[in-house]
Amino acid sequence: MTELQWGLIGLGGAAVLGVFAYNKWQERRHRKLAEKVMRPQHEDVLLGGGSLAASEAAPAVAEHRAPAERREPVLGEMGEAVPAAVPPEPALAVHDHADDLPAGPVPLELLDPRLEFIVVMELVEPVPATQILHAQREALRRLNKPVHWIGFNERSREWERLHADSELPVRRLRIGLQLVNRLGPLGDGDWAVFTGAMRALADELMAVADMPPARVLDQAAEIDRFCAAVDLEIGLNLVSRGMPFPGTKIRALAEAAGLTLGGDGIFTRYDDAGRPLFSLQNYETTPFAADTLRNLATHSLTFTLDVPCVDHGERVFAQMTELARRFADALNGTLVDDNRQPLGDSQLEHIRREFIGKPQATMMSFGLPAGSAQARRLFSS
Repeated sequence: MTELQWGLIGLGGAAVLGVFAYNKWQERRHRKLAEKVMRPQHEDVLLGGGSLAASEAAPAVAEHRAPAERREPVLGEMGEAVPAAVPPEPALAVHDHADDLPAGPVPLELLDPRLEFIVVMELVEPVPATQILHAQREALRRLNKPVHWIGFNERSREWERLHADSELPVRRLRIGLQLVNRLGPLGDGDWAVFTGAMRALADELMAVADMPPARVLDQAAEIDRFCAAVDLEIGLNLVSRGMPFPGTKIRALAEAAGLTLGGDGIFTRYDDAGRPLFSLQNYETTPFAADTLRNLATHSLTFTLDVPCVDHGERVFAQMTELARRFADALNGTLVDDNRQPLGDSQLEHIRREFIGKPQATMMSFGLPAGSAQARRLFSS
């Protein structure tokens, strides 16, 4: 053999040995990283309790849709949802830097393991929140379910929701995929997209991600059945007795009652915390707009209350009913149901009891109070 051939053989052998040595170094480096991040030191308690379970149509009522041990729902006889005890899942133990204090569990109003599938990520070095949120943005845009990003603020020692423009440095990260919204339960496609994006994110951030095994699709379907039982919208229709209602008078009455006109063409009353209580909209196709109300006239208005999203629904319904009656007197109109039948005291009392009181009591019994942060997430569009 020539000297050139012997030289090439020597170079090839050196290259093989170099690749082998590099791979062993990488393997050892990643193993040390995993051991460092996952070494047990503090418990991260993200496991909660609670159980979740189509309602009957009724006049002036519309459907929106198609703590020690964990409790998940099972369906009893007649399709009724009943809570069944399930052994608690072990809390994930993660390693923090030696001089850190325990982060503590994420508050349920931010992430609830009954409603979201939660991925836990621990980063060796902090990364700005804006970089994290933009990393898998294109992939996650394909989802039909919301994704909630929660990071631990090392300065305030509190968990907080991350925003796209936040520069907060994050080492402790929790990502929750919402299992249900008003479009229905989580499906296989969204599940595959989300888990793939989380694995890619962990690789990009050099983080160890914990995606605990869970029967997620079954859990989503069970929650959706519960939602269908309580997801109601109450509507009180006000129709004219002759002349149409002038837009200028509608606006004056609405603003005097503390309702605010939004960009969606609907007047809304909010509570002191800025949460919607009930709304007023044009029953006809034309939405309200500040620049067109002067020339608008309509024969029908609708007051609506979103039952699962309002705290103390019976009290709010009483406020809405009283306001609707004042509008009726001022505009010479009549309160009717969706079948255009007059709504008297007995009908209104039936609505209050059967379609507000009972559904909200059901939500409370499942540990998901109407109007809570979890309920507003769950019943988002």
